[in-house]
Amino acid sequence: MKRDKKEPTAETFLSQPSSQDLRGRQSVRATFKLTEKAIETMSAVSVHLGIKQKSLFDHLIDDLESLERIARQMGSATRDLPSRMQKTFVLSRRTLSCLDRTAREYAASRDALVEYSIQRLQPVIAKEKKRHAERKRLLSQLNEFLISAETILANAQQNLGPDDPVYDQLEKAIIGMFNTRDDIAAFIEKGKVIENF
Repeated sequence: MKRDKKEPTAETFLSQPSSQDLRGRQSVRATFKLTEKAIETMSAVSVHLGIKQKSLFDHLIDDLESLERIARQMGSATRDLPSRMQKTFVLSRRTLSCLDRTAREYAASRDALVEYSIQRLQPVIAKEKKRHAERKRLLSQLNEFLISAETILANAQQNLGPDDPVYDQLEKAIIGMFNTRDDIAAFIEKGKVIENF
């Protein structure tokens, strides 16, 4: 039996990306003059949250509503930012286009728009600092707990012997807890970058 209708394909149901869309996602490099604090903020948030700086930068600048609000608040005055230094970022072509268009439309400094966009990360840093302090407190409690766990394991070895199945299970559990503790300690050490903010 012949079928008159063609079988549906992915093209039938899915919207197709345009070449302009795809080009907008290309990575480009752009250099800005920013304060050391802004550069450190980008680096700290990127490292601490495990987000690539490109993704973070794209997220901040692609938020057109916030970018325009910043531009309106700045007005046409281009405030001098203290002790600025050049920093090159990788960002998407679309993000750079959005930044350039907003700077032109509002007669705003591109560098200042980036600087004030990065300042939006301050609440994130404040929240992460609190979480970092709490993680350190929990690690300290875990270390105290592991001291007790070692005492329990030593008692089990002395009273049951190292061949006892209960001793074996306890040893496996406590070794696992030490490994977990080491992973947590490494994560906290990596997060120390946030302590200076």
